[in-house]
Amino acid sequence: MPDDAITRADKAHVWHPFTDMAPWCSEGHEPLVIERGEGVYLFDREGNRYLDGNASIWTNIHGHGHPHINAAITAQLEKIAHCSFLGTTNEPAARLAEKLVGLFPPDTLTKVFFSDDGSTAMECAMKMALQFWQLDGRPERCEFAAFDRAYHGDTFGATALGGIATFHGRFEQLGLKVHRLSSADDLENLDASRLAGIAIEPLIQGAAGMRPWPRGMLRQLRGWCDREDVLLILDEVMTGFGRTGKMFACEHEQVVPDFIALAKGLTGGYLPLAATLTSQRIFDAFDGNPFYYGHSYSGNPLGCAAALANLEVFEIERTLEHLPAKIERLGSELAQLEGVGEVRQCGLIAGIDLLGGDGSLGSQVCQRARSTGLLTRPILDTVVLMPPLAITEEQIGEMVGMLVKSIT
Repeated sequence: MPDDAITRADKAHVWHPFTDMAPWCSEGHEPLVIERGEGVYLFDREGNRYLDGNASIWTNIHGHGHPHINAAITAQLEKIAHCSFLGTTNEPAARLAEKLVGLFPPDTLTKVFFSDDGSTAMECAMKMALQFWQLDGRPERCEFAAFDRAYHGDTFGATALGGIATFHGRFEQLGLKVHRLSSADDLENLDASRLAGIAIEPLIQGAAGMRPWPRGMLRQLRGWCDREDVLLILDEVMTGFGRTGKMFACEHEQVVPDFIALAKGLTGGYLPLAATLTSQRIFDAFDGNPFYYGHSYSGNPLGCAAALANLEVFEIERTLEHLPAKIERLGSELAQLEGVGEVRQCGLIAGIDLLGGDGSLGSQVCQRARSTGLLTRPILDTVVLMPPLAITEEQIGEMVGMLVKSIT
């Protein structure tokens, strides 16, 4: 299909997420049509190359077109792409569950529930928590606590946890009762006897503008939940799979939650797949009581095969071992930025505040970045850099250099 035909079809029929569609559909706007990817680069229909500066919305891990993941998907496709997970199982799903459980300390998170994306993974955790307390004889535990400027997804339960008015303001009075916290100090003001659980993006908030939490806060939160018998839900949709320098952000403070939601990087950025991991304590409470929640593509063999290959690449290429040098290089490059506001970094995640913005400056800078060969998206006037973990130190310097040109 020619580029102009793609553009016409898109503007006529596609509704893009998080997008003001009026300027998108305007006559002067030319959407960028991505045709292929290779390593940390994306290519448009004209052959122009762009460094994938936000890992294709925080999903890609080992680069585009990785041969090991490609081969795993192809091999699985020759067997079966999908079959029902209701009443049957399949080898990739069973092996992946075993692999994921093995990434955590023994006898902690022992059960895996598969779904489709990060929001549904959080939704699963919330519904499991609510049903757990009902089965435990304490149905009054039906409220949640979450943090200001939190983002946990856009399904209705996850929306209730969200604390960003732009995303959640229209719906905040329509969902579950959620107590909003600004810091760990606010925990002492909560009536824990009514809480089903407390949710947090560990180590760093994403959609809030890449804002790290104080060191030790997650450990403090785990201690409070233990004392008050409140279930801790960690949203590692963004931070999981090496983004912070360890496989999972909670490892930095040796914290194991009652639930952890995984998605985005689970398949290396290839296919939609999510997982909610929980403990044997939670699972055992459901004895004789099915968890009536599911998705048509739960345990999808193709997605699970991609996820297994993704985890194998971590081992084959020793991905985590190479991260400290890359993280240090990113930090040294960011330290040289001039004419910007606060710069925040956590692992290979960075948020750069622009000075003098009115909410649209970030979009202008990212549009200019596109002309230099860098693709990323802002959060208002905060430019986000979160490349695939496969990026080299040299490419990190290239990426930040492109951003400097775009700002100046």
